[in-house]
Amino acid sequence: MKRIFGTIFLALVAVTAVARRDSVEVLRPVTSAYSVEFGSSHLTDTYLTPLNYDGWTTAMAYERLQAPRFNPSGAIMQLRGRLSVDRDRNPARNATMWGLDLNVDWGVLWRLKSSRLPHGIALSGGFNTAIDLGALYLARNGNNPVTAKASWTVGISAMVVYNFKIGALPVTFRYQPSMPLTGVFFSPDYGELYYEIYLGNKSGLVHCAWPGNYFRFDNLITLDLRFKGATLRLGYHNEIYSGKVNNIVSGHTVHSFVIGLANEWISLSPRRKLSDNAKIISAIY
Repeated sequence: MKRIFGTIFLALVAVTAVARRDSVEVLRPVTSAYSVEFGSSHLTDTYLTPLNYDGWTTAMAYERLQAPRFNPSGAIMQLRGRLSVDRDRNPARNATMWGLDLNVDWGVLWRLKSSRLPHGIALSGGFNTAIDLGALYLARNGNNPVTAKASWTVGISAMVVYNFKIGALPVTFRYQPSMPLTGVFFSPDYGELYYEIYLGNKSGLVHCAWPGNYFRFDNLITLDLRFKGATLRLGYHNEIYSGKVNNIVSGHTVHSFVIGLANEWISLSPRRKLSDNAKIISAIY
């Protein structure tokens, strides 16, 4: 009996050793990018003024892409953050509205595998969830010059990636649209003072978001020029927002040029020996 158990134990050890030797170690590099944006801004908010304002916008953005551990070859995990400042003026150019906005979103996109896709093109689609916080300030409204913006939404996102070369230079083109479908957002009533909210008038401040009263469509186009030492990112960002609730109409349209630096890196322990048959799965490159 002892010999039988001993034989079984040795067989299990041998099978485990062979499985470890033949298993493919997956490495999931992180693609991160820091960029700045500058362009035109068009603002509407009838809580502060019935006039349309237009001017300029600038922003700082961060992005992190990585193949997830649970499905490295079939999905992409994405984290984005963006802090923007807008300065818009009325048609008479004698009043200025300032805007500040912080947006953070996280999502998962599933890669579409199809033999019909041309070489170098990858498609993916999935969902994302976003938190948006900000405020608008109009100094000429002495009694109530500020309106706050806050929302949490869940929506859909897609991505088209095309990897090609210009001579010997690897280039990655990407187009990514995204749109929230549901969530909640904050809005006071028309003419309601924030001081009244402070005193306890807090009913009707949180609203269910859907494309009929909270429409936001975001378009991002990037072109990554992957030099040996660094990756230069050039692109275009367009955001269209339109909202209507409590008799308040708000809107924001942005057209921005994007420039930044991106890189792809892998965090490895110096004590860890890399397998000879390790497989690298990149998010977009």
